[in-house]
Amino acid sequence: MTPTGLSMDVSTPAKRNVLISGASISGPALAYWLHRSGCAVTVVEKAGALRGGGYPIDIRGTAIEVVRRMGILPHLRDAHIDSRRCTFLNADGSTLTSLRPSAVAGGVEGQDLEVRRGDLATALYGKVRDDVEFLFGDAIDTLDQSGQGVDVTFRSGRRRTFDLVVGADGMHSATRESLFGPEEQFHRYLGYCFALFTMPNTFGLSRELVLWNTPGKAAALYAVGDSDELHAFLNFHQPEPPLDALRNPDAQRDLVATVFADAGWEVPGMVSAMRDADDLFFDTAGQIRMPHWSSGRVALVGDAAYAPSFLTGQGSSLALVGAYMLADALATNRDHTAAFAAYERDVRGFVAMNQALVDNGGARLFPTTARALEQRNTMLRGLVTMPAAAARPAHSALTLPECAPPPGTGGPR
Repeated sequence: MTPTGLSMDVSTPAKRNVLISGASISGPALAYWLHRSGCAVTVVEKAGALRGGGYPIDIRGTAIEVVRRMGILPHLRDAHIDSRRCTFLNADGSTLTSLRPSAVAGGVEGQDLEVRRGDLATALYGKVRDDVEFLFGDAIDTLDQSGQGVDVTFRSGRRRTFDLVVGADGMHSATRESLFGPEEQFHRYLGYCFALFTMPNTFGLSRELVLWNTPGKAAALYAVGDSDELHAFLNFHQPEPPLDALRNPDAQRDLVATVFADAGWEVPGMVSAMRDADDLFFDTAGQIRMPHWSSGRVALVGDAAYAPSFLTGQGSSLALVGAYMLADALATNRDHTAAFAAYERDVRGFVAMNQALVDNGGARLFPTTARALEQRNTMLRGLVTMPAAAARPAHSALTLPECAPPPGTGGPR
Protein backbone atom coordinates (compact mmCIF):
# COMPACT_ATOMS: atom_id res chain seq x y z
CA MET A 1 0.00 0.00 0.00
CA THR A 2 1.25 3.47 -0.89
CA PRO A 3 0.36 6.75 0.81
CA THR A 4 -1.02 8.08 -2.46
CA GLY A 5 -3.82 5.55 -2.72
CA LEU A 6 -3.86 3.70 -6.02
CA SER A 7 -1.50 0.81 -6.60
CA MET A 8 1.59 2.25 -8.23
CA ASP A 9 3.75 -0.61 -9.49
CA VAL A 10 5.60 1.47 -12.03
CA SER A 11 7.86 -1.45 -12.94
CA THR A 12 4.90 -3.25 -14.53
CA PRO A 13 4.92 -2.97 -18.33
CA ALA A 14 2.19 -0.70 -19.63
CA LYS A 15 -0.95 -2.76 -20.16
CA ARG A 16 -2.97 -0.09 -21.76
CA ASN A 17 -2.33 2.74 -24.16
CA VAL A 18 -4.89 5.41 -23.27
CA LEU A 19 -5.88 8.63 -25.05
CA ILE A 20 -7.52 11.39 -23.01
CA SER A 21 -9.28 14.26 -24.78
CA GLY A 22 -9.05 17.44 -22.72
CA ALA A 23 -6.32 19.04 -20.59
CA SER A 24 -8.37 21.07 -18.13
CA ILE A 25 -9.08 19.40 -14.75
CA SER A 26 -10.30 15.82 -15.06
CA GLY A 27 -8.00 15.05 -18.01
CA PRO A 28 -4.63 15.72 -16.33
CA ALA A 29 -5.90 14.25 -13.04
CA LEU A 30 -6.86 11.03 -14.80
CA ALA A 31 -3.56 11.03 -16.71
CA TYR A 32 -1.67 11.21 -13.42
CA TRP A 33 -3.41 8.22 -11.86
CA LEU A 34 -3.36 6.13 -15.04
CA HIS A 35 0.36 6.70 -15.47
CA ARG A 36 0.99 5.77 -11.87
CA SER A 37 -0.87 2.50 -12.36
CA GLY A 38 1.22 1.55 -15.40
CA CYS A 39 -0.58 2.97 -18.43
CA ALA A 40 0.96 4.84 -21.32
CA VAL A 41 -1.06 8.05 -21.57
CA THR A 42 -1.55 10.65 -24.29
CA VAL A 43 -3.57 13.82 -23.72
CA VAL A 44 -4.90 15.80 -26.68
CA GLU A 45 -6.05 19.38 -26.15
CA LYS A 46 -7.54 21.65 -28.81
CA ALA A 47 -6.05 24.78 -27.23
CA GLY A 48 -2.54 25.62 -28.29
CA ALA A 49 -1.25 25.71 -24.70
CA LEU A 50 -2.34 25.16 -21.14
CA ARG A 51 -5.14 27.54 -20.29
CA GLY A 52 -4.42 29.89 -17.41
CA GLY A 53 -6.65 32.36 -15.65
CA GLY A 54 -10.32 31.64 -15.37
CA TYR A 55 -12.92 32.15 -12.71
CA PRO A 56 -12.25 30.86 -9.16
CA ILE A 57 -13.37 27.29 -8.52
CA ASP A 58 -13.95 25.22 -5.38
CA ILE A 59 -12.23 22.04 -4.20
CA ARG A 60 -14.26 20.39 -1.49
CA GLY A 61 -14.76 17.26 0.58
CA THR A 62 -13.50 14.10 -1.07
CA ALA A 63 -11.65 16.09 -3.72
CA ILE A 64 -9.40 17.48 -0.98
CA GLU A 65 -8.24 13.94 -0.29
CA VAL A 66 -7.61 13.35 -4.02
CA VAL A 67 -5.31 16.36 -4.33
CA ARG A 68 -3.62 15.40 -1.07
CA ARG A 69 -2.80 11.98 -2.51
CA MET A 70 -1.48 13.68 -5.62
CA GLY A 71 0.91 15.76 -3.51
CA ILE A 72 -0.43 19.14 -4.64
CA LEU A 73 -2.48 20.07 -1.57
CA PRO A 74 0.24 22.32 -0.06
CA HIS A 75 0.55 24.21 -3.34
CA LEU A 76 -3.21 24.65 -3.58
CA ARG A 77 -3.41 25.81 0.04
CA ASP A 78 -0.85 28.48 -0.83
CA ALA A 79 -3.02 29.47 -3.81
CA HIS A 80 -6.22 29.50 -1.76
CA ILE A 81 -8.34 32.60 -2.24
CA ASP A 82 -9.11 33.77 1.26
CA SER A 83 -12.16 35.90 0.61
CA ARG A 84 -13.27 37.91 3.60
CA ARG A 85 -16.89 38.62 2.87
CA CYS A 86 -19.84 38.24 0.54
CA THR A 87 -22.06 41.32 0.40
CA PHE A 88 -25.62 41.12 -0.89
CA LEU A 89 -27.19 44.30 -2.25
CA ASN A 90 -30.74 45.49 -2.67
CA ALA A 91 -32.09 46.65 -6.02
CA ASP A 92 -31.09 50.26 -5.25
CA GLY A 93 -27.50 49.24 -4.47
CA SER A 94 -27.82 49.55 -0.71
CA THR A 95 -26.39 46.79 1.46
CA LEU A 96 -28.72 44.00 2.50
CA THR A 97 -26.14 42.06 4.51
CA SER A 98 -22.51 40.91 4.55
CA LEU A 99 -21.55 37.34 5.44
CA ARG A 100 -18.57 35.04 5.53
CA PRO A 101 -18.41 33.22 2.15
CA SER A 102 -18.69 29.84 3.86
CA ALA A 103 -22.06 30.83 5.31
CA VAL A 104 -23.38 31.26 1.78
CA ALA A 105 -21.61 28.51 -0.12
CA GLY A 106 -21.53 25.84 2.58
CA GLY A 107 -18.54 23.56 2.89
CA VAL A 108 -15.97 23.46 5.64
CA GLU A 109 -14.17 26.72 6.35
CA GLY A 110 -10.46 26.13 6.87
CA GLN A 111 -10.51 22.85 4.94
CA ASP A 112 -12.23 23.41 1.60
CA LEU A 113 -10.36 25.45 -0.97
CA GLU A 114 -11.12 28.09 -3.56
CA VAL A 115 -8.43 28.69 -6.16
CA ARG A 116 -8.16 30.18 -9.59
CA ARG A 117 -9.00 27.57 -12.17
CA GLY A 118 -5.66 28.22 -13.85
CA ASP A 119 -3.77 27.53 -10.60
CA LEU A 120 -5.39 24.10 -10.31
CA ALA A 121 -4.80 23.31 -13.98
CA THR A 122 -1.15 24.33 -13.68
CA ALA A 123 -0.63 22.20 -10.58
CA LEU A 124 -2.17 19.15 -12.27
CA TYR A 125 -0.16 19.66 -15.45
CA GLY A 126 3.03 20.00 -13.43
CA LYS A 127 2.50 16.53 -11.99
CA VAL A 128 2.27 14.81 -15.40
CA ARG A 129 4.05 16.88 -18.03
CA ASP A 130 7.24 14.82 -17.83
CA ASP A 131 5.48 11.46 -17.86
CA VAL A 132 2.57 11.93 -20.24
CA GLU A 133 2.47 12.85 -23.93
CA PHE A 134 0.59 16.09 -24.61
CA LEU A 135 -0.70 17.02 -28.05
CA PHE A 136 -1.67 20.69 -27.87
CA GLY A 137 -3.42 22.42 -30.73
CA ASP A 138 -5.10 19.24 -31.92
CA ALA A 139 -8.31 17.29 -31.33
CA ILE A 140 -10.01 14.02 -32.14
CA ASP A 141 -11.68 14.02 -35.54
CA THR A 142 -12.98 10.45 -35.77
CA LEU A 143 -13.11 7.35 -33.55
CA ASP A 144 -13.35 3.86 -35.02
CA GLN A 145 -13.70 1.11 -32.45
CA SER A 146 -12.84 -2.52 -32.98
CA GLY A 147 -12.35 -5.54 -30.76
CA GLN A 148 -8.67 -4.73 -30.46
CA GLY A 149 -8.62 -0.98 -29.93
CA VAL A 150 -9.77 2.45 -31.04
CA ASP A 151 -8.44 3.89 -34.30
CA VAL A 152 -8.24 7.66 -33.89
CA THR A 153 -7.86 10.23 -36.63
CA PHE A 154 -6.86 13.66 -35.35
CA ARG A 155 -7.74 16.98 -36.94
CA SER A 156 -4.07 17.44 -37.75
CA GLY A 157 -4.29 14.33 -39.94
CA ARG A 158 -2.20 12.06 -37.73
CA ARG A 159 -3.58 8.60 -37.00
CA ARG A 160 -3.03 6.48 -33.90
CA THR A 161 -4.53 3.39 -32.29
CA PHE A 162 -5.24 3.26 -28.56
CA ASP A 163 -6.56 0.58 -26.25
CA LEU A 164 -8.94 3.06 -24.60
CA VAL A 165 -10.14 6.62 -25.13
CA VAL A 166 -11.55 8.90 -22.42
CA GLY A 167 -13.47 12.10 -23.10
CA ALA A 168 -12.56 14.73 -20.51
CA ASP A 169 -13.46 17.59 -22.79
CA GLY A 170 -16.06 19.45 -20.78
CA MET A 171 -19.78 20.03 -20.75
CA HIS A 172 -19.93 20.55 -24.52
CA SER A 173 -17.87 17.41 -25.15
CA ALA A 174 -17.14 16.58 -28.76
CA THR A 175 -16.16 13.06 -27.66
CA ARG A 176 -19.60 12.56 -26.14
CA GLU A 177 -21.34 13.86 -29.24
CA SER A 178 -19.38 11.59 -31.57
CA LEU A 179 -20.10 8.57 -29.39
CA PHE A 180 -23.61 9.13 -28.01
CA GLY A 181 -25.17 11.83 -30.18
CA PRO A 182 -26.20 15.50 -29.80
CA GLU A 183 -25.82 17.24 -26.45
CA GLU A 184 -29.53 18.09 -26.35
CA GLN A 185 -30.30 14.47 -25.40
CA PHE A 186 -28.37 14.80 -22.14
CA HIS A 187 -28.50 18.51 -21.31
CA ARG A 188 -30.83 19.59 -18.50
CA TYR A 189 -31.34 23.33 -18.87
CA LEU A 190 -31.72 25.04 -15.50
CA GLY A 191 -33.36 28.26 -16.65
CA TYR A 192 -30.42 30.68 -16.46
CA CYS A 193 -27.91 32.28 -18.79
CA PHE A 194 -24.72 33.93 -17.64
CA ALA A 195 -21.85 36.04 -18.89
CA LEU A 196 -18.39 36.02 -17.30
CA PHE A 197 -15.62 38.51 -18.07
CA THR A 198 -12.97 40.65 -16.40
CA MET A 199 -12.99 44.40 -15.94
CA PRO A 200 -10.88 47.00 -14.09
CA ASN A 201 -11.25 47.18 -10.32
CA THR A 202 -12.24 50.81 -10.02
CA PHE A 203 -14.36 50.14 -6.93
CA GLY A 204 -11.62 49.49 -4.39
CA LEU A 205 -12.84 45.95 -3.75
CA SER A 206 -10.46 43.55 -2.02
CA ARG A 207 -10.92 39.84 -1.27
CA GLU A 208 -14.67 40.02 -1.52
CA LEU A 209 -17.76 39.29 -3.60
CA VAL A 210 -20.53 41.83 -4.09
CA LEU A 211 -23.84 40.51 -5.45
CA TRP A 212 -26.78 42.60 -6.67
CA ASN A 213 -30.18 41.03 -7.26
CA THR A 214 -33.56 41.85 -8.67
CA PRO A 215 -36.07 39.13 -9.53
CA GLY A 216 -34.59 36.99 -12.29
CA LYS A 217 -31.42 39.07 -12.63
CA ALA A 218 -28.10 39.19 -10.81
CA ALA A 219 -24.82 41.01 -11.18
CA ALA A 220 -21.66 40.24 -9.23
CA LEU A 221 -18.18 41.69 -8.86
CA TYR A 222 -15.53 39.40 -7.39
CA ALA A 223 -12.20 40.75 -6.22
CA VAL A 224 -9.75 37.87 -5.99
CA GLY A 225 -7.05 39.11 -3.64
CA ASP A 226 -6.01 42.70 -4.11
CA SER A 227 -5.87 42.63 -7.87
CA ASP A 228 -6.60 45.63 -10.03
CA GLU A 229 -8.86 43.34 -12.06
CA LEU A 230 -12.33 42.06 -11.16
CA HIS A 231 -14.24 39.00 -12.26
CA ALA A 232 -17.63 40.27 -13.42
CA PHE A 233 -20.73 38.12 -13.65
CA LEU A 234 -24.13 38.85 -15.18
CA ASN A 235 -26.82 36.19 -14.73
CA PHE A 236 -30.46 36.19 -15.80
CA HIS A 237 -33.46 33.90 -15.89
CA GLN A 238 -34.48 32.73 -19.36
CA PRO A 239 -37.33 30.20 -19.68
CA GLU A 240 -35.88 28.68 -22.85
CA PRO A 241 -32.20 28.50 -23.83
CA PRO A 242 -31.21 31.14 -26.42
CA LEU A 243 -29.77 28.64 -28.87
CA ASP A 244 -29.05 31.21 -31.57
CA ALA A 245 -26.90 33.29 -29.24
CA LEU A 246 -24.78 30.39 -27.97
CA ARG A 247 -22.63 30.38 -31.10
CA ASN A 248 -22.64 34.12 -31.81
CA PRO A 249 -20.61 36.41 -29.49
CA ASP A 250 -22.23 39.57 -30.86
CA ALA A 251 -25.69 38.13 -30.25
CA GLN A 252 -24.61 37.21 -26.71
CA ARG A 253 -23.53 40.75 -25.95
CA ASP A 254 -26.74 42.15 -27.42
CA LEU A 255 -28.89 39.75 -25.42
CA VAL A 256 -27.20 40.57 -22.11
CA ALA A 257 -27.34 44.31 -22.81
CA THR A 258 -31.06 44.09 -23.61
CA VAL A 259 -31.88 42.08 -20.48
CA PHE A 260 -30.00 44.50 -18.20
CA ALA A 261 -30.98 47.71 -20.01
CA ASP A 262 -32.99 49.04 -17.04
CA ALA A 263 -30.77 47.70 -14.25
CA GLY A 264 -29.39 49.92 -11.53
CA TRP A 265 -26.35 49.87 -9.26
CA GLU A 266 -23.10 49.49 -11.27
CA VAL A 267 -24.70 47.29 -13.91
CA PRO A 268 -24.62 49.83 -16.79
CA GLY A 269 -20.84 50.09 -16.38
CA MET A 270 -20.54 46.31 -16.24
CA VAL A 271 -22.52 45.98 -19.47
CA SER A 272 -20.24 48.54 -21.10
CA ALA A 273 -17.17 46.62 -19.91
CA MET A 274 -18.67 43.40 -21.25
CA ARG A 275 -18.98 45.00 -24.67
CA ASP A 276 -15.21 45.64 -24.70
CA ALA A 277 -14.09 42.45 -22.93
CA ASP A 278 -11.85 40.12 -24.90
CA ASP A 279 -12.41 37.22 -22.49
CA LEU A 280 -16.22 37.04 -22.46
CA PHE A 281 -17.59 33.60 -21.65
CA PHE A 282 -21.31 33.16 -22.21
CA ASP A 283 -23.28 29.99 -21.57
CA THR A 284 -26.41 28.53 -20.08
CA ALA A 285 -26.59 26.99 -16.63
CA GLY A 286 -27.19 23.30 -17.12
CA GLN A 287 -26.32 19.76 -16.20
CA ILE A 288 -25.31 16.69 -18.16
CA ARG A 289 -27.30 13.60 -17.21
CA MET A 290 -26.56 10.35 -19.02
CA PRO A 291 -27.81 6.78 -18.53
CA HIS A 292 -24.31 5.46 -19.31
CA TRP A 293 -20.84 7.02 -19.30
CA SER A 294 -19.13 4.57 -21.63
CA SER A 295 -19.58 2.69 -24.86
CA GLY A 296 -17.17 -0.01 -25.88
CA ARG A 297 -13.64 1.22 -25.32
CA VAL A 298 -14.57 4.88 -24.86
CA ALA A 299 -15.60 6.46 -21.54
CA LEU A 300 -16.39 9.95 -20.26
CA VAL A 301 -15.27 11.69 -17.08
CA GLY A 302 -15.95 15.02 -15.39
CA ASP A 303 -18.27 17.56 -16.99
CA ALA A 304 -18.40 15.53 -20.20
CA ALA A 305 -20.28 12.81 -18.31
CA TYR A 306 -21.97 14.54 -15.38
CA ALA A 307 -21.57 18.32 -15.30
CA PRO A 308 -23.40 19.52 -12.15
CA SER A 309 -23.48 23.25 -13.13
CA PHE A 310 -21.80 26.13 -11.34
CA LEU A 311 -24.86 26.46 -9.09
CA THR A 312 -23.65 23.46 -7.07
CA GLY A 313 -20.05 24.61 -6.63
CA GLN A 314 -19.04 20.98 -7.19
CA GLY A 315 -17.87 20.79 -10.82
CA SER A 316 -14.13 20.66 -10.17
CA SER A 317 -14.54 18.37 -7.17
CA LEU A 318 -16.60 15.90 -9.22
CA ALA A 319 -13.97 16.04 -11.97
CA LEU A 320 -11.14 15.21 -9.55
CA VAL A 321 -13.00 12.44 -7.75
CA GLY A 322 -14.37 10.94 -10.97
CA ALA A 323 -10.88 10.80 -12.47
CA TYR A 324 -9.52 9.04 -9.40
CA MET A 325 -12.34 6.50 -9.34
CA LEU A 326 -12.08 5.76 -13.07
CA ALA A 327 -8.33 5.19 -12.76
CA ASP A 328 -8.88 2.94 -9.76
CA ALA A 329 -11.47 0.89 -11.63
CA LEU A 330 -9.09 0.42 -14.56
CA ALA A 331 -6.24 -0.54 -12.22
CA THR A 332 -8.45 -3.06 -10.45
CA ASN A 333 -10.09 -4.62 -13.52
CA ARG A 334 -8.04 -5.90 -16.44
CA ASP A 335 -11.19 -6.01 -18.57
CA HIS A 336 -12.22 -2.49 -19.56
CA THR A 337 -15.91 -3.39 -19.70
CA ALA A 338 -15.83 -4.49 -16.06
CA ALA A 339 -13.77 -1.40 -15.17
CA PHE A 340 -16.23 1.02 -16.73
CA ALA A 341 -19.15 -0.76 -15.03
CA ALA A 342 -17.40 -0.51 -11.65
CA TYR A 343 -16.67 3.18 -12.23
CA GLU A 344 -20.34 3.93 -12.90
CA ARG A 345 -21.54 1.79 -10.01
CA ASP A 346 -19.25 3.44 -7.48
CA VAL A 347 -19.60 7.05 -8.62
CA ARG A 348 -23.17 7.48 -9.86
CA GLY A 349 -24.72 7.96 -6.42
CA PHE A 350 -22.09 10.55 -5.54
CA VAL A 351 -22.83 12.39 -8.78
CA ALA A 352 -26.59 12.33 -8.19
CA MET A 353 -26.17 13.70 -4.67
CA ASN A 354 -24.07 16.61 -5.91
CA GLN A 355 -26.25 17.39 -8.92
CA ALA A 356 -29.25 17.63 -6.58
CA LEU A 357 -27.58 20.62 -4.89
CA VAL A 358 -28.47 22.75 -7.88
CA ASP A 359 -31.93 23.59 -6.55
CA ASN A 360 -30.47 25.08 -3.37
CA GLY A 361 -27.87 27.04 -5.31
CA GLY A 362 -30.32 28.60 -7.72
CA ALA A 363 -32.80 29.59 -5.02
CA ARG A 364 -30.14 31.18 -2.83
CA LEU A 365 -28.19 33.13 -5.40
CA PHE A 366 -30.68 33.84 -8.18
CA PRO A 367 -34.34 34.04 -7.10
CA THR A 368 -36.61 34.50 -10.10
CA THR A 369 -39.66 36.14 -8.46
CA ALA A 370 -40.18 39.01 -6.02
CA ARG A 371 -41.56 36.62 -3.42
CA ALA A 372 -38.64 34.22 -3.76
CA LEU A 373 -36.20 37.12 -3.52
CA GLU A 374 -37.78 38.38 -0.30
CA GLN A 375 -37.73 34.87 1.18
CA ARG A 376 -34.05 34.59 0.26
CA ASN A 377 -33.30 37.98 1.79
CA THR A 378 -35.10 37.07 5.00
CA MET A 379 -33.00 33.91 5.20
CA LEU A 380 -29.79 35.91 4.66
CA ARG A 381 -30.71 38.39 7.39
CA GLY A 382 -31.25 35.46 9.72
CA LEU A 383 -27.79 34.10 9.01
CA VAL A 384 -26.28 37.26 10.50
CA THR A 385 -27.93 36.74 13.88
CA MET A 386 -27.84 32.95 14.04
CA PRO A 387 -24.89 31.14 15.64
CA ALA A 388 -22.39 29.65 13.21
CA ALA A 389 -23.79 26.51 11.62
CA ALA A 390 -21.96 23.24 11.72
CA ALA A 391 -19.75 22.46 8.74
CA ARG A 392 -21.57 20.75 5.88
CA PRO A 393 -19.23 18.36 4.10
CA ALA A 394 -21.74 15.52 3.62
CA HIS A 395 -22.79 16.54 0.14
CA SER A 396 -19.30 15.80 -1.20
CA ALA A 397 -18.51 12.67 0.77
CA LEU A 398 -17.31 9.53 -0.97
CA THR A 399 -15.03 6.87 0.43
CA LEU A 400 -11.98 6.55 -1.81
CA PRO A 401 -10.36 3.14 -2.28
CA GLU A 402 -7.10 2.98 -0.36
CA CYS A 403 -5.36 0.69 -2.81
CA ALA A 404 -6.14 -1.15 -5.99
CA PRO A 405 -4.54 -4.57 -6.54
CA PRO A 406 -1.30 -4.39 -8.51
CA PRO A 407 -2.04 -4.28 -12.24
CA GLY A 408 -1.31 -7.49 -14.08
CA THR A 409 1.38 -7.88 -16.65
CA GLY A 410 -0.86 -9.28 -19.34
CA GLY A 411 -4.45 -10.15 -20.02
CA PRO A 412 -7.05 -8.45 -22.22
CA ARG A 413 -6.33 -4.97 -23.47
